[in-house]
Amino acid sequence: MKFNLPKAHIGPLLAALMIIAPGVHAEIPRQPESTCKGQPELAPLQPLVLKTQKGDFRFKVELADSETERNFGLMCRRSLAPDKGMLFDFGAPRPDAAFWMRNTLIPLDIIYVRPNGTVLSIARNARPHDETPLPAGGPVQWVLEVAAGRAGEMGVLPGDRMISPIIKPH
Repeated sequence: MKFNLPKAHIGPLLAALMIIAPGVHAEIPRQPESTCKGQPELAPLQPLVLKTQKGDFRFKVELADSETERNFGLMCRRSLAPDKGMLFDFGAPRPDAAFWMRNTLIPLDIIYVRPNGTVLSIARNARPHDETPLPAGGPVQWVLEVAAGRAGEMGVLPGDRMISPIIKPH
């Protein structure tokens, strides 16, 4: 069976497939690094603080709260400032969250956060282009991506807190 869909319908269709089969990679095509096209910066940037044993670390983050925004994430970005990141909001706890690095050109630290704002786990130094799933290891509602090495510099550990006006602690 073959379908002819307008390009404008492909993104929403991929999002629907991710909801139906959350453990399956979205079929966002692999792109050559030289011509990689992702999504523009998601504005406005949101304030966020990570509270660790080493102190409070302030960020301005893009909020990815739609399926399409979450599916594309930081793909094709060529840099990420140390005080910037992307916060993925699933809207409700996801027991099976796992991230991967298709079309991601920069290494990242991926911080998985419970619905109440506490850090569950950290995938440190996720490698560009690696499509190996990096699972959270438990239910999360939030995922914060920052430049690789930042989680270590800040001393982020499970149990640390993430504070943001959009996160309502339970």
